[in-house]
Amino acid sequence: MSLEKQVMQKMKEAMKAKDTVALASLRSIKSEILKVKTSGDFSGEMSETDELKLVQKLVKQRKDSAQLYNDQNREDLAKEELDQVEILEQFLPEQMDEAAIEAEVKTIIENVGATSMKDMGKVMGMASKALAGKAEGAVISKIVKQLLS
Repeated sequence: MSLEKQVMQKMKEAMKAKDTVALASLRSIKSEILKVKTSGDFSGEMSETDELKLVQKLVKQRKDSAQLYNDQNREDLAKEELDQVEILEQFLPEQMDEAAIEAEVKTIIENVGATSMKDMGKVMGMASKALAGKAEGAVISKIVKQLLS
């Protein structure tokens, strides 16, 4: 089932349950999907990878906002953002832990033949594709830098 259909189904459930946090989160996904579909360079259906990137982007935005709110001692607003993150993460595959990411990155480094930081771009490109939706880019980047240094 496509992301859009899943979101619509969950929106109906959230409306019936009068769950405002879930409804706001789901509406943000729907809004982003509509933005992509109405953009000039969109053709056909969204791929699963595009859908994952879209949801990851929304999760990252919410986490960044929560961090800012925490820095400004606005725990009430931070909690709201983190509650939305929980809803959004339902649409992402299970996230890998750092040990699993490190093992995957080591394999990629061996396959590419990377030996120094000069090869970081190649490794990051392959790692980002291989781990799409399963790990955050910042975590992947940190591990790649650590292994190539």
